[in-house]
Amino acid sequence: MKTATLQMCSSPDVAANLAGARALIAQAAAQGAELVLLPEYFCGMGLHDQDKLAWAEDFGHGPIQDALAAWASEFGLWLIAGTLPLRGTAAQRVLNTSLLFNPQGRCSARYDKIHLFRFGTEREQYDEAAVIQPGTQPVVADITDRSGQPWRVGLSVCYDLRFPELYRRHAQAGADILVVPSAFTFTTGQAHWEVLLRARAIENQCFVLAAAQGGQHVNGRRTWGHSMAVDAWGEVLAQRTDPGPGVVLAELDRAHLARVRRQLPALEHRVL
Repeated sequence: MKTATLQMCSSPDVAANLAGARALIAQAAAQGAELVLLPEYFCGMGLHDQDKLAWAEDFGHGPIQDALAAWASEFGLWLIAGTLPLRGTAAQRVLNTSLLFNPQGRCSARYDKIHLFRFGTEREQYDEAAVIQPGTQPVVADITDRSGQPWRVGLSVCYDLRFPELYRRHAQAGADILVVPSAFTFTTGQAHWEVLLRARAIENQCFVLAAAQGGQHVNGRRTWGHSMAVDAWGEVLAQRTDPGPGVVLAELDRAHLARVRRQLPALEHRVL
């Protein structure tokens, strides 16, 4: 199955971000992608955290979700929509939600980010809990490639990457692919991004697709980028090393999964 992880450098202009996302999806589709992954916050990186509240939509309704459904249908592909803000149950909070759309444009899975990022240095301060309500449930979804081959996809978002127990749950549920739409800071990404992605692939014997924000944003934030695809042996199949928007293509081979799991049946050897 041919996949595309999309890298963006989103701004506070939602309309411009949607136009940029569509252009990247069209580029990926023209190169044969069947599964496309957008980054976290693809629709907007605001000047202030509270900007997410103004962009929030009810699940199933809204211009951002309408655009995503239209793109999946137009290009006939599976589309994992990074994250967008959906209204939750907590006042002045939103859910940071990843949605999966099928090639007919229907939403077939929803995952609300469970782990909320907090990081502080003398120069940087981030606390997602200030405006985001955490999700509670892991989600694994079934997709089918154009040859009719089924795949299971474990959904996650950014900071989730630091919590291996979530991905082990996905592996136990039969995941073949782990997806990680992200907006890693430059500081944390430079230190930990690749090693964490490769570790999650190795320990769960799954492909990992990681679509990132990358570059210098209007709000002053700098994100690491380096969107990539990793195979089940931990090898990087493809990676974008330049900041800014781009498409990372990778071919996922089921025979590779079977070979790795047969040669080193680590998941069968679990004790705890």
